[in-house]
Amino acid sequence: MPKTVNLHKNNPNYPPALKEHLRDDAPQSIALLGNPDILNHKLEALFCSVKCPGTLILHTYDMAQILRETGLAVIGGFHSPMEKECLTILLRGKQPVIVCPARGIEGMRVKAEFKKPFDDGRLLILSPFKENQRRPTIKATRYRDLFAAALSHIIFVAHAEPSSKTEELCRQILSWQKPLYTFESDYNKNIIDMGAQPVRPENISGWGKFFAT
Repeated sequence: MPKTVNLHKNNPNYPPALKEHLRDDAPQSIALLGNPDILNHKLEALFCSVKCPGTLILHTYDMAQILRETGLAVIGGFHSPMEKECLTILLRGKQPVIVCPARGIEGMRVKAEFKKPFDDGRLLILSPFKENQRRPTIKATRYRDLFAAALSHIIFVAHAEPSSKTEELCRQILSWQKPLYTFESDYNKNIIDMGAQPVRPENISGWGKFFAT
């Protein structure tokens, strides 16, 4: 079983973005399982509410395929149904992926679907939680999403239901002045009105280069 590595807040390899954005709420240490070099990549975070309209589901599938082809490193909790589907697509590619569970990862077994990308050095499992956080909670899930967003360079939210924790996350991301993108759709009017930048689904062929800049 691979061993977990812990990076304390005082370690020079501790990601500075966590201190910058989470400030006093930055974790005292983070646990890593897998290739730590992936943290040095430009990261795109991917989020989607649990409920997602059908048209946006199709667009998100297309987007995941494009991201897989570009090789851009993607980070997320991959907890909602749509996020899980995207992870399945991404793991079939060759680009780096960071999975952030909402729990401690000491002693965690590598899932069968993670084994090849893990062995190939393109998967990192990353957690801000201590070993005694054995199960995800609502509070832990919200913090995990903030953690992943803080580490990312750009964020794409496929859909954020009004008054959802994903919408709340979008509000926090925008307060950090990080680039936040979403599909141009009436379903996403709530976060577009907040300041998320809309991306037209018909421009999907250019998304890879767009996000990589």
